[in-house]
Parts: sequence; C-alpha cells; structure tokens
Amino acid sequence: MTVLGLIRHGTTDWNVSGRLQGQNDIPLNEAGRWQARQLAERIRRERWDAIASSDLARAKETADIIAAVAGIGPVIADPRLRERTHGRLDGTTLEERIATWGPDWRTMDHGVESDESLYARGIACLEELAERFAGKRLLVVTHGAFIGTLLKGMLERMPEGSLQNTSLSIVERTSDKWICTLFNCTSHLQAESV
Repeated sequence: MTVLGLIRHGTTDWNVSGRLQGQNDIPLNEAGRWQARQLAERIRRERWDAIASSDLARAKETADIIAAVAGIGPVIADPRLRERTHGRLDGTTLEERIATWGPDWRTMDHGVESDESLYARGIACLEELAERFAGKRLLVVTHGAFIGTLLKGMLERMPEGSLQNTSLSIVERTSDKWICTLFNCTSHLQAESV
C-alpha cells in the first residue's frame, strides 16, 4: 500500500496579510520556519521514505527543513505541485479585490485556474509519484487549495475544515481507491510559537 503525507507549507507574510499567493514565489516567514521545524521533529519520529515538493519557495523551504531534520531526501521538486494561479487576483487582498472589481468580483473572469485543470495536473503527478514509490511512504509538501482540490477528487467524502499551515493529511492507496486516514493534523504546533 502506498501512503502519501500531504503537507501544506508553513506560514508566509502574505498568509498573514490575507494576500492570494497563487504561483507568486513568496518565502516562509520566521513563524513558517518554526512551524516547519516543529513538523520536521514529528516526521523524524515517524517512518517516511521520500519527500516531494512544489518548486515554489514556501513549499520547497518547508520540505528542505523537514528533509534535513528527518534525514529524508533529497527533495524532489515538481512544478505540477504548485498552487493554482488566481490570474490577476494573485497578490491581492479581499479589500483590494472589492475596491478594484466591486462586491461581485467573484462572478468575473480573472484567469483563475479551474479545479479541473488543477486536479488533472495534480493527480497525474501524485499517481506518478505513487507508482515510483509503490508500497512506500511519501511526503508531498504543497499548497492549501491544491491539497483541498486534490482530496475532493480523490476521496469519496471530503473531510471538513480549512487546511492549516504545516498541517499533515494522510491518504493511502488501496487497490482501487484512496482513503484519508488523517486530515489537517497540526498536533506538532501545540508548543508555543515564535
């Protein structure tokens, strides 16, 4: 059975300010690095065989911290694991979107990558990784909307809740389907943050 540990990257300054990051290459902030180290300590006590990541800085840095502390790697960076682009909305806050496009901004075409497109590229990547690491336990560090969209398509029932920074969700590949055995777990963040 192949097991994937899906991890949302650590916090960035844009997360804090409510800016859509999309495919902008935003680094972790100090809180995000602390979160990644906390998760890495947890991962070090578990058995994981390999680690893959989005090539965007916030995910790759999270993966690099985990790989270094847990002794797994090198990190396999793949652009197909990137967050969705929000088109012209990338880099904006909700207030800026309303000021620019009005209260009905959600009904307009902004060039946002569709769920179908994101799922197609994401599941192709995950299926390739699952085949490459068949019978192994693989960590995949990526992005919140990416993980949410993938899980909606992979699972018979999507768990509820908003994915938190450095949350761990575990899915297992049986012969014919994926099952989620852990969702949005942040127990490693119980210690006090920086």
